[in-house]
Amino acid sequence: MYAYELHRINAADLIREADEQRTVRQAVLARRAARRSVRSAGPDDTEGRVSNGSDRFVHAA
Repeated sequence: MYAYELHRINAADLIREADEQRTVRQAVLARRAARRSVRSAGPDDTEGRVSNGSDRFVHAA
C-alpha cells in the first residue's frame, strides 16, 4: 500500500508540474504574439519605434 501511495503522489506531482510548464509556455507565446501584433500595427501607430533605423548612420566618404 505504501508504494502505491508514493506512486500516486509522484504521479500527481508530475501532472502538476506539466500543467505549470504548459501555462508558462502559453504565457510566453501570448506575450510573443502581442509583441508581434504591436510591431506589425502599421505606420500610423502612435507607439513603437521612432524611426526605421535606415537613416541612423551616414555613408563613409
